[in-house]
Amino acid sequence: MTSIVQKKQFLSPPRRVAFFVTCMVDAIYPDVGMSAVDLLERHGVEVIFPEDQTCCGQPAFNAGFRNEAQELAMRFVDIFEPLVISGQVDAVVAPSGSCVTMTTHFYDALFEDPNLIEYRRRAENLAAATFELTEFLVDVLGVTDVHAYFNGKLAYHASCHLLRELRVDEQPRALIANIEGAEQVTLEGDDECCGFGGLFAIKNGPISTAMGEKKVRNIIKSGADVVTLCDVSCMTHINGLLEREGHHCRAVHIAQVLNNQADQVVHVVEQGQDPAPEEPPRRWQDARPE
Repeated sequence: MTSIVQKKQFLSPPRRVAFFVTCMVDAIYPDVGMSAVDLLERHGVEVIFPEDQTCCGQPAFNAGFRNEAQELAMRFVDIFEPLVISGQVDAVVAPSGSCVTMTTHFYDALFEDPNLIEYRRRAENLAAATFELTEFLVDVLGVTDVHAYFNGKLAYHASCHLLRELRVDEQPRALIANIEGAEQVTLEGDDECCGFGGLFAIKNGPISTAMGEKKVRNIIKSGADVVTLCDVSCMTHINGLLEREGHHCRAVHIAQVLNNQADQVVHVVEQGQDPAPEEPPRRWQDARPE
């Protein structure tokens, strides 16, 4: 799994997927998760949400805590792999290139022990059926136009794990290119790291900030109203710097842009107020009978 993962091939369009929400989306940006689910459902895919899912282990893995990461990886496999193998779902989809990279490319490093060979095999099976959101929309569903609209200038930042590990780049760009009303603007160094890098930002704060400030300078130079991307970690870092420097441009996850929520984000920033809730939050799954 350290190289190219051979992805599952579908003889017919998938009809049901399990949604891997990821920690930051679940805890900080639930609207991103809801937008991703809405996109999938609008294209005929039933989405189920395994409520016992937890972290995939990436933070612990990156920090060198292999034993702790291994426990989380085993739990992840135990939760999602049976759903795929039993046919309860056709695939697993997540709105994060970073977390998908962890579960599809680095679990083999956690299951090197011969005693864990069965987990290694199961992780490989799961990796083949696990997709980042834009990868799933374009490569699996064959969708490049979701009938999105944005009245403004739009730029794209290529997140590191998505681009370099998953090699997903054309897919989000194809989706963005079909957004009606948007003026596509070029972001200089769009494939350069924003400097977040998870624990890198903590261990190497000054370097991380300098990289982020360079990214922000290029964003402002582009004239974009919104810079869209596929990972909320990059979004958090870039928005922190944009807000601190007093800019109105904002980084918005591609799920929200494709779900026609970018205008709302820009409007809120311009007005300097919190958005009013449009409707009560809905459950991930149908309510169970009492």
